[in-house]
Amino acid sequence: MAKAIDPQSSMAALFGSRLRKLRDAAGLTQTEVGALAHVVGSRIAQLERATGAKPTLELTRVLDRELVADELLIDLWPYVYREAFPDWSQAFIAYSARARVIRQYSSHAVPGLLQTPEYARVLLSMGHSLRDAEHLEERVAARLDRQGRLTGPDRPELWVVLDEAVLRRPVGGAAVMRGQLERLLRMADEPNITVQVLPFDQGAHGALAGSLSVLVMPDGTEIAYTEGAHHGQLTEEPEEVEQFSLTYHQLTAMALPPLMSLDLIRSVLEADYRAASIPSRSDRRRLAQQQLQQRGGRRLRAGGGRIPRRRPRP
Repeated sequence: MAKAIDPQSSMAALFGSRLRKLRDAAGLTQTEVGALAHVVGSRIAQLERATGAKPTLELTRVLDRELVADELLIDLWPYVYREAFPDWSQAFIAYSARARVIRQYSSHAVPGLLQTPEYARVLLSMGHSLRDAEHLEERVAARLDRQGRLTGPDRPELWVVLDEAVLRRPVGGAAVMRGQLERLLRMADEPNITVQVLPFDQGAHGALAGSLSVLVMPDGTEIAYTEGAHHGQLTEEPEEVEQFSLTYHQLTAMALPPLMSLDLIRSVLEADYRAASIPSRSDRRRLAQQQLQQRGGRRLRAGGGRIPRRRPRP
């Protein structure tokens, strides 16, 4: 028999315990449940023993439906996936999952809600609290699952201000950054998402030391969250939150307008992270000049034909 798991030891263990009870009540084996959920039976065994990667939201929904759990597993899932993150960030994740407005300033990296899988994997692999490769994949999956809310029925309004350093720092190399900046441009087309860039020439400001988030909850209350490389602090005291909110509004005033911000992102994408096979704007201009010179200085007619040189009169 498998070793019993204490359901109070972690939320993953509680999830596994509930999953096993639901499976037993349905009279199904782990292999049979795996077939219903389109995963191998050993994956179900891992979930029941709280080992291996934590369940994705998609898998949780399938298991909940097939085992007729009446959303019991779905309700547990947010608490399970938050365990993949450090304690100091879990409260912020819980609040942001319910916020109707999310305002974020980031000084060092693209915020998690807008990250590509490749970019997220590079950043999360740097954490001091990371245990192993499996833990890394849990964190990446949890971060990507959070992004689903941006296009869901309860989508929040997301307003992001990025320091220019976020665009310039080659996290993961040119290919990763190219994909990340392209995703920023795509997501900025969503009606509930606004992206601004705070350029270097604005100098010092009130959030220079780290990143800042201000959440507006469904009841209208605001919560602030500040974060450094290896720590974070949640603030609910109204007077302190008001100061952080003021700082954020100052940052939006200092940043480039949204359209100009997107132009800057495109410019950085082309100049710093273009694919090797794609010439830059200056390269294309130089090539065009060379082509004109190769034509012997002859002018082109408006319709595309060449105007022959006139011979000098005798």
